[in-house]
Amino acid sequence: MSDIHVFNHHAMATQFQVRIAGEEKTYAAQTAQAAFAVTDQLEALLSRFRANSDIAQLAQLAPGEKLRVSAATFTCLELAKKMERVTRGAFSATAAALQSQPSPPQWTLLKDQFSIRCDTGKLEFDLGAIGKGFALDRMAEILREWDCPAFLLVAGGSSILAGAAPAGTPGWSCGLGDDHSPRRYWLEKASLSGSGLAVKGQHIFDPRTGRPAQRQNRAWALTDTAAESDALSTACMVLNEAEIAAMLGADKSWLVFLAAGNEINRLGERPLPAAN
Repeated sequence: MSDIHVFNHHAMATQFQVRIAGEEKTYAAQTAQAAFAVTDQLEALLSRFRANSDIAQLAQLAPGEKLRVSAATFTCLELAKKMERVTRGAFSATAAALQSQPSPPQWTLLKDQFSIRCDTGKLEFDLGAIGKGFALDRMAEILREWDCPAFLLVAGGSSILAGAAPAGTPGWSCGLGDDHSPRRYWLEKASLSGSGLAVKGQHIFDPRTGRPAQRQNRAWALTDTAAESDALSTACMVLNEAEIAAMLGADKSWLVFLAAGNEINRLGERPLPAAN
């Protein structure tokens, strides 16, 4: 097995980590720094806590007004819109807005103008459930551009994106929960994200009702991209098992794990080899 170089960086109120296998250490460090630069750029665009970010400026729009945003912001919101559609509203980038507004704000993507139009309400976006995954996907693009295909990217421990497997291995050994989890799988060219209430308490709301998520145990989602797995794991905190099964029936590339007491139930047909 080749050497694995590990690098850390704080951004988006969490710790990002890059693990690169099979490369010379100095070159791996330069590659990791280029990837971390992406997280800083995205934080400046997507954070609702920065007054000059795209997201903060969108919150200032009145109904009928529109704002041209960066390509990265537009793409992230485009993905958020897609995940809202495929989860039938269980995921929403404006879920938190229901804590201050009687109904969710409505908005339209104007792709030919790279603009967002506010249709109703106040556009209070919170990209916490998709932004970190989106950043991992963009970081992965940088690593591939630098010809470092064997990598593992981690955001806060709750979102993981694996590239090619290190030489001599079937993949990256990843746990459901943390690095010491007994339930482990080999991950290659896929993303695994988890959502739950243990760390931040009751912070997940059902966008369809505005009420707190009913699921008290953790949910994990495995997909091809980190943005999708991030959003899907959050949606699974408010969907029941029948709703999740119906959603997975429409996309065979998705896999979901639900914690139920001491057991973990697996939903979906995508194969994933165990690492132990």
